[in-house]
Amino acid sequence: MRTHINGAWHDVNAYDRLDLTPGTTIEGPALVLEAHATTIVQRDWSVRIDQAGAIVLTHQSAADLISLKSDESCGRVPSGDIGPVELELFTCRFESLAEEMGEMLRRTAVSVNVKERLDFSCALLDADGEIVANAKHIPVHLGSLGLCVRTVRDTVNIERGDIIITNHPAYGGSHLPDVTVITPVFDSDGATRLGYVASRAHHAEIGGIAPGSMPPAAESLLEEGVIIPPMHLARAGNEPDWQHIQHLLTSGDSPTRSVHENLADMAAAVAANHRGATTLQRLASQHGSHKLRAAMKALKSKSAQCVRTALSAHADGRFEAVERLDCGTVIQVAIDIQGDSAIFGFTGTGDTHPGNLNATPAIVHSAIIYVLRLLINEPLPLNEGFMEPLEVVLPEGCLLNPVFDRTNPTACPAVAGGNVETSQRLVDTLIKALGLAACSQGTMNNVIFGNENFGYYETICGGSGAGPTCDGADAVHTHMTNTCITDPEVVEHRYPARIERFQIREGSGGLGQHIGGNGVIREFRFLEPVSLSLLTQHRVAGPYGMAGGQAGQAGVQYVTRGGDNDDSGQRIELSSIDGCDLNAGDRFTLMTPGGGGWGQVGNGEEDGFPRARE
Repeated sequence: MRTHINGAWHDVNAYDRLDLTPGTTIEGPALVLEAHATTIVQRDWSVRIDQAGAIVLTHQSAADLISLKSDESCGRVPSGDIGPVELELFTCRFESLAEEMGEMLRRTAVSVNVKERLDFSCALLDADGEIVANAKHIPVHLGSLGLCVRTVRDTVNIERGDIIITNHPAYGGSHLPDVTVITPVFDSDGATRLGYVASRAHHAEIGGIAPGSMPPAAESLLEEGVIIPPMHLARAGNEPDWQHIQHLLTSGDSPTRSVHENLADMAAAVAANHRGATTLQRLASQHGSHKLRAAMKALKSKSAQCVRTALSAHADGRFEAVERLDCGTVIQVAIDIQGDSAIFGFTGTGDTHPGNLNATPAIVHSAIIYVLRLLINEPLPLNEGFMEPLEVVLPEGCLLNPVFDRTNPTACPAVAGGNVETSQRLVDTLIKALGLAACSQGTMNNVIFGNENFGYYETICGGSGAGPTCDGADAVHTHMTNTCITDPEVVEHRYPARIERFQIREGSGGLGQHIGGNGVIREFRFLEPVSLSLLTQHRVAGPYGMAGGQAGQAGVQYVTRGGDNDDSGQRIELSSIDGCDLNAGDRFTLMTPGGGGWGQVGNGEEDGFPRARE
């Protein structure tokens, strides 16, 4: 067939797609014809029909980079045999696997917190229990899943067909509402462990002394809800033992108030893991388990090299910062950068918190990986390779590394606020030390309400900090959280509450050459008695500005009892970590912090006044 290609006419062979069988190879120039498409194979390109019947195009110059055969007899494939093109393909496959898990979890879950707010995360881990890839879910979950899997693996025996469940912070967990489900993945013959898939979802109610399972007055882990130490949910491919889990959730001093919702969301996590496991097995079948492991190693190695490159481009020296929680507890970091490696030290951080603001090493791990990701201008998924060039010094017994007595929950510190609030303030401190941006709102603005029948939870957006080249964004989640706000229609349909107001908090961003993002105002009116809990930060001082920029406005929260508006009712101010009982008709108003500004006010402006937001 005579065809015009690249400005000239050529005589080329034409092939009917239906006549091409798996294994067929065609050298270009050529045409592959089918009912609704024509594939042009140019000179120096070739076509191969793979086992699935798909057309695989390969350029001659890429032949040395891409291995299109998976030969198990060749032994272990070193990561150097994974070329850049093939590594990019595997990276997309790994990320897609995690995204498929997340979509399965969302679609099969029942709770508003998972289905609507998307408060969950899914990840793929290698056979050593190190994170390889994740979907773009919740940063505070993702960086910690590797430590969780490795700690659990060292505690309980995990074999083919097993499913493990836990929410215990001493085993790489974050706080009790975050329930983690872990599934090992083996190849088709069951002899080779390919890796693990893990999902973590926030259960808006899992017991405790207050509805919503994040009690502001908690002083021990036992007061925060039902504790699930690492245990088998299923063994050897058998059905999960839901009766045992239900008994655990409904027994004890502080049982869950929503057991059926808990069980449904746990079943959704099992389904998500099954989806991830079958996808990984299919990849191993298509490409070989050795190639799969080599691709995982290569992705982590590339991530480590990107971190080394970023550290090498940064000035050597010690970079320090101190931030204080609203209660005065210190978070202190010293980052020592030398060449392409760094030490992150937290000596000087305050002692174990008497309340619920204690974080765990898993949360510190998440925060560091997240901040390192900010240094890298590469579209890489969060994975364990980011930590390879680093050493972390974390004093035992401090706010970020409390001691847990695994045999005595009453002796374990409370952690509900550490996962959501201390994690944000930790990122504030790391970003401050590196001078990357002004402080964002530095809180998740956790609002929890409920009664003996339900628990509701949401995190509320605020302003992001300005950077050296940009303003901050209004009304967004930042850093450790990445959830959605619940639609008013969903809140009002499912719960005894009305959203009276939800608007931008104008003028709350810090001024500067670049202006911090604005926070929001969100107001609830309750239709029946509820217990309200708040876990927030930046109510004492606003988020810091950078390079001479001004701080954003601090957050404000209060209850109005009676009356139709703020002027006619009794206004009761609430502190950062607080709670109260409300009656039908009472209103709760939350004003979230604005982000800090960057650069001196009026810098570059002839009149000396801050410019308008772009």
